[in-house]
Amino acid sequence: MKIIAVIPARYASTRFPAKLMQDLGGKTVIRRTYEAAMATQLFDDVFVVTDSDIIFQEIVSNGGKAIKSVKEHESGSDRIAEAIEYLEVDIVVNVQGDEPFIDADPLQKAIEVFKNDLTKQVDLASVMREITNEDDIINPNNVKVVVDQNGFALYFSRSVIPYPREKNVGVRYFQHIGIYAFRKQALLDFYSLPMQSLEASEKLEQLRYLEFGKRIKMVETTHVGIGIDTPEDLEKAKKML
Repeated sequence: MKIIAVIPARYASTRFPAKLMQDLGGKTVIRRTYEAAMATQLFDDVFVVTDSDIIFQEIVSNGGKAIKSVKEHESGSDRIAEAIEYLEVDIVVNVQGDEPFIDADPLQKAIEVFKNDLTKQVDLASVMREITNEDDIINPNNVKVVVDQNGFALYFSRSVIPYPREKNVGVRYFQHIGIYAFRKQALLDFYSLPMQSLEASEKLEQLRYLEFGKRIKMVETTHVGIGIDTPEDLEKAKKML
């Protein structure tokens, strides 16, 4: 089973333009993310896929591997699908380009799903963590997920799911962490399928997979990712480093 990591990397960013090219302790954010993915030793190969000549050159000039997007893309899945279409690979792991402090544990858990899936019932694996703070639960920026008894995703939403009509029934709330591992064919299928109403409404690409019958196995983690979305986040990352 060949497993690769792909890091989608856009140069433009609404909240923090060119954030992936910002300096973080003598190296750019995207270079640190790439090197951190390599350092996990979980992957047979690691690629950055980008629409930017600047990011492409940053990676290849420092000995890394990068793929230039040919088309404009609405989502990370689309960008990755184009990049891996002709690669010999079984499992593709999406690593976020703005999270240079990669924790190997949730990535390894997502990969193990496929190693244990001998009958190939799983199309995607992804990660969730329990949240208990009410502000976190109601925050629409925190995507929630509900799962069945076997850990397969039933739905993702920015709304509170399940709705707590009855308070004392032991419901646990889970935040979806944006780590994905895909079978190659699931990615290629996504690339050819149209956006439907649920995805368009919630602005969550994972709903396209569910709407077309793909099975997403969720694994639980306690890891909290540290993303760089603002200049303030960058300053915090410098202190951590």
